[in-house]
Amino acid sequence: MPDLSKTPVTIVTGFLGAGKTTLISHLIRNARGRRLAVVVNEFGTLGVDGEILKGCAIPDCPEENVVELANGCICCTVADDFVPTVERLLALDPRPDHILIETSGLALPKPLLKAFDWPAIRSRITVDGVIALADAEAVAAGRFAPDVAALDAQRLADPSIDHETPLSEVFEDQLACADLVLLTKADLAGPEGIAAARATIAAEAPRPLPVIELVDGIIDPAVVLGLEAAAENDLAARPSHHDGEEEHEHDDFDSLVYQGAEIADPAALVERIEALAASRDILRVKGYAAVAGKPMRLLVQAVGARVRTQFDRPWRPDETRETRLVVIAEHDRIDAAAIQAALDA
Repeated sequence: MPDLSKTPVTIVTGFLGAGKTTLISHLIRNARGRRLAVVVNEFGTLGVDGEILKGCAIPDCPEENVVELANGCICCTVADDFVPTVERLLALDPRPDHILIETSGLALPKPLLKAFDWPAIRSRITVDGVIALADAEAVAAGRFAPDVAALDAQRLADPSIDHETPLSEVFEDQLACADLVLLTKADLAGPEGIAAARATIAAEAPRPLPVIELVDGIIDPAVVLGLEAAAENDLAARPSHHDGEEEHEHDDFDSLVYQGAEIADPAALVERIEALAASRDILRVKGYAAVAGKPMRLLVQAVGARVRTQFDRPWRPDETRETRLVVIAEHDRIDAAAIQAALDA
C-alpha cells in the first residue's frame, strides 16, 4: 500500500550569518535513522552553504538529497523552482522522512508558507515547524532595531511615513512566522547580551515564543523536529509587513561576487574584510580563498566585522585555485569598484 501520510517539512529561517547552515549540519550528522533531505536557498550566485551541507552527507542524507537553489527567492519562483524541487525529493527512493528548508537570510518566510498551498504539493507535505535563528550578540546590539531618530525625522517631514528599516522588517517577519526561536552564538553575547536579546525578541514577536539558547548549532534534534505545527493552516496568526501584497521585492539588498587570486596571508584578508564591513556596512561575506603554499581551501564566513576562517578541504585537481567571496549589503552600500579595491588591497 502506498504511504499517503504527509511528509513533514521544517523551515529554518534567520538573518544572514545567524547559523542556519551550522544547525542543519548538526541535524544531518545526528539524524538518528531519520532519512533527511535538504533544500538550501542562497541569496547570490555563489553557492556556499549547499556545498557545506553536501560535505556532511551520510547514508540517511546522501549528497543527492541536498538541493541548492541559488540567486533567487524560492517563494518568488514557486512553479519554476520550489514545487519541482519538492516533487523531486518526494520521488526519491527511499522517500525522505523529513525535509529541511534553509531559507536565504534575507527571505520573508510568510510567502514561502503560502507556497505550501500549491495544488501539486499541498496534500503531500506539511510544515512541521518554522524555526527562526537569531544571533544573540547582533540582536542585543540593536542591529535589527529601526533607526528611530531617522524615522522620526522623516515623519516630521511627511506624516504619512510609517515604516521600519529593511533589517528590522526582515527580522520581525521572521519572528512573526516562527514556532520556535533559537538564540545562537550565546557564548559570544554573554549573560547580559542574552538577557537583552530575549527582551528584544519578546517585544518584537506578535505572540509568546519559546526561546532556546545554543552554541555551534548543537541541539537535540527532537527539540526542533516533530513539532507538528501544521503552520500552513495557521497563517493568520503569523503577520507580515507585506500581508496583502501580491508580490514582495528584495530590492533593499544586493550582492556581488568578488574574485581574486591566491592570497599570501589569511590574517591580512580578515583585516581587509573587517575594514570593508566598517566602511560600507557590509552585512555578510562568505566564500573561499586559496592560500599560497597550502593544499587546503580556506572557508571564509563573516557577519559584519566578525570574521571566522578555517581550512575545510583539499583543493580538487579540477578546481581553479582562486579566491571567491559573495558580499551582501543593503542596495546603496554595494559599490563593485570600491569593494574590489578594498579586498585587493
